[in-house]
Amino acid sequence: MRPLSDITVVTLEHAIAAPFATRQLADLGARVIKIERPGVGDFARSYDERVRGLASHFVWTNRSKESLTLDVKHPDTQALLKRLIVEKADVVVQNLAPGAAARLGLSYEALSAIKPGIIVCDISGYGDDGPYRDKKAYDLLIQSEAGFVSVTGTKDEPAKAGASVADISAGMYAYSNILAALLHRAQTGKGQHIDISMLESLAEWMGYPMYYAFEGAPPPARTGASHATIFPYGPFPSGDGKTVMLGVQNEREWAAFCEKVLLQPGLATDPRFSSTSKRSEARDELRRIIVDEFAKLSAEQVVARLEDAQIANARVNNMHEVWAHPQLKARDRWREVDTPAGPIPALLPPGSWSLGEPRMDAIPALGQHTESILRELGQTDAQIAALRAAKAI
Repeated sequence: MRPLSDITVVTLEHAIAAPFATRQLADLGARVIKIERPGVGDFARSYDERVRGLASHFVWTNRSKESLTLDVKHPDTQALLKRLIVEKADVVVQNLAPGAAARLGLSYEALSAIKPGIIVCDISGYGDDGPYRDKKAYDLLIQSEAGFVSVTGTKDEPAKAGASVADISAGMYAYSNILAALLHRAQTGKGQHIDISMLESLAEWMGYPMYYAFEGAPPPARTGASHATIFPYGPFPSGDGKTVMLGVQNEREWAAFCEKVLLQPGLATDPRFSSTSKRSEARDELRRIIVDEFAKLSAEQVVARLEDAQIANARVNNMHEVWAHPQLKARDRWREVDTPAGPIPALLPPGSWSLGEPRMDAIPALGQHTESILRELGQTDAQIAALRAAKAI
């Protein structure tokens, strides 16, 4: 039995933040009923066609869910949605436009008056109140507002993250808050309202650069893939044209790096490089020394020296290399999930799962579970046909 196998989640979700949170609840065994717009569904379904005609974002965040298509503005289906929540749901998650759920009668205040144990998690760009409440918020915009873009990229040009870090951070905080709320309900019988803001989620992740710039101090400089304040820590080219990522974090490692990697032990006591801050200040000069030595070696030889010196290092893998990563294979982290386009590989969620594997069921076709869920609510074939004729489902 999985930890959340007795929990039902009804979610009015799209894009990434809410679907990522609810997929992780499904991983733990929760029944997740995803409400989608008839005909088009979650707009993330059409982001691309990279996974045998399916969208990469959608495939990643929507396995193990049931898809129920409802026109939530139609009075009949609006009533059915309310019934579904009151009769079945433990948790409601939504990331609709600000105020939309409340207008549908799905606010925590409205639902808890009927069902005191309900947990309602609202996910938005800026939160349920404040001057930015109604601003549209997409991942890149929140990366910008939270200062992430200002410290990411090169000296000449800022950059966004290659993954949707604002959405992911909000999804993770929604997930952990919902788990905490379920524990609280088990202890007290009471539900609660959870207000997750993408801005606040990513701003929390920005704690180090914010404190580094405390009380008007200069913020961390943009340094590409290198660390902004520790050096050497980042990518370095080898003589065969490949790139090796390495990191030296303390004086013991610095001494070993000089002796066993650069073969210049005297650099360890060179006053130009005698502390972390001095090495960072002199990074251009030190980089030239490192690059000159690495130019004599292949990437494999550089890594061999780094390993001998016990200096942290990594390959700069592309996506194809991550698919084939030997560590993921050795730890048996790959599984198979079904999709409307056939089975595909999927990465086992982080964790040991020693008491049983996570739920990794199929990714639903749009509206795949509509009729079965409506029948659970007592709808007859004739009533379902009438809803379909009215394009309400």
